[in-house]
Amino acid sequence: MLPCLNKKLLGIECLGCGLQRAVVLIFQGEFIEAFYMYPAIYSLIVLFICIGINIFFKFKHSSKIIGGLAILTVATIIISYTIKLIN
Repeated sequence: MLPCLNKKLLGIECLGCGLQRAVVLIFQGEFIEAFYMYPAIYSLIVLFICIGINIFFKFKHSSKIIGGLAILTVATIIISYTIKLIN
């Protein structure tokens, strides 16, 4: 795993801390643990799938769907990071 430079230098986690471990947990089949590690992992996966599909097959309202998923993902990242800092 790549170390988090923010955590090493400043002592606090960044917004992406836990993402690598969550991906590894998904590949190991531990889906609930992946969610606990990084709650935005599933919205990120759906977002990237939609972007990938949209590159090859244009579909109606794709910009609204991708925009909504992006907002959901960013909101999830910020909320989970805030909760992590409070605890």
